[in-house]
Amino acid sequence: MTRNIFVLGMTDLQRQELETTRSAEDCRFHGLLDYEQLVQDTDYDLEVLLDRARHQLDTFPGSVDAIVCHWDFPSSVIGPILSAERDLPAPTLESLLACEHKYWSRLAQREVVPDVVPAFCPFDPFADDVRAQIALDFPFWVKPVKAHSSELGFAIHDEDELARAVEQIRDEIGEVGDAFDQALARVTVPEEVGSVGGNSCLAEQIVTGIQAAPEASVYQGAFHAHGLIDMHKDEDGTSITRIDYPGASVPGDVQDRMVEVSRRLLEHVGFDNGACNVEFMWDPDADRLWLIEVNTRISQSHSELFILVDGASNHEVVIDIALGREPRMPHREGPYAVAAKCAIFHDRDGIVRRVPSAQDKEAVARRFPGARVTLVVQEGDQLSELPHQDSYRYLWGNVYLGAHDRDELQQRYDEVVAMLPIAFDPAP
Repeated sequence: MTRNIFVLGMTDLQRQELETTRSAEDCRFHGLLDYEQLVQDTDYDLEVLLDRARHQLDTFPGSVDAIVCHWDFPSSVIGPILSAERDLPAPTLESLLACEHKYWSRLAQREVVPDVVPAFCPFDPFADDVRAQIALDFPFWVKPVKAHSSELGFAIHDEDELARAVEQIRDEIGEVGDAFDQALARVTVPEEVGSVGGNSCLAEQIVTGIQAAPEASVYQGAFHAHGLIDMHKDEDGTSITRIDYPGASVPGDVQDRMVEVSRRLLEHVGFDNGACNVEFMWDPDADRLWLIEVNTRISQSHSELFILVDGASNHEVVIDIALGREPRMPHREGPYAVAAKCAIFHDRDGIVRRVPSAQDKEAVARRFPGARVTLVVQEGDQLSELPHQDSYRYLWGNVYLGAHDRDELQQRYDEVVAMLPIAFDPAP
């Protein structure tokens, strides 16, 4: 019997990734809402999106057997809300929000894994005296309780930097914060979280070290990690420039500690019947582990890497769980020993005058089998106006590569960038 799987914001690339799974033999994949509505748009009305999705599901002529997602908010909560309405397996909305709301999550972490929690405190960015609310010495991070990637996240070293960051946060935080408040209104928020809502912020101790993330699933209470990802930042420590799989930057015992902390936290908040990845920082000098954040989904950035190394996308575990069966993931059945997603940045604002063509990208794939180039810009775009850029530099593309070792990965990346012509005009 063919099963109908609805995938929130499915792209052409993700459809191809889904076809690498065992489930592709007896499943048909359907997009639910579209990428533009769920990822590119930055001013959401959660209830409007839910109604559009319900209409699409209600008018579908066949059965709705599973709903899955791999994007951040709002997709991360839309899928479980709709699944609950149709009695399909998914995490509870409350357990998701306990992970995604940065302050709520820190409180939960402090209850069960306090040794890995940096110093933190919430603040209202619209208050007259923001600094008076922050009981941390400079430097520290400030970030919304909910945002995409590194958006509106700033490393603050003095009063002037704080003032500039708060000004930008006030202008932009509502684009995600208002819709996040709509999600919070659907659950009983713990008393200790109080009035710290979607348009609030968190200040946090800056921690340093080697960053890595176990990706895992929880099915009927059983936690299982199916991979560890290395996350490499630039020299300034502000932007993730490359993610590698399988992770090898931290020792095996540290990887085990990351997995155990993840398991304990997810069990504590009641997260079940879903997948996640949990980001950590390990300070090798002090042998100190820090928990950065919990992402309540598989990462679409990891999917190509699992295909290149293990032979199938990490969608495998998500589909299994959504269909109510124990998740299984192939292991080292792909063509390469290591794989990476490498970001391609431009360090200054500018207007995109020329982008690599389809022929340019095809040439990369011919030169390096299995490689993919994805662009996040089009001709005429101004980099600083694109959604989901971080606060320090501008992403214009990514390349997914496999290789026999990490030295070869770097060599291939350098060659790929040289093969991709792009040009910018100065921004006005």
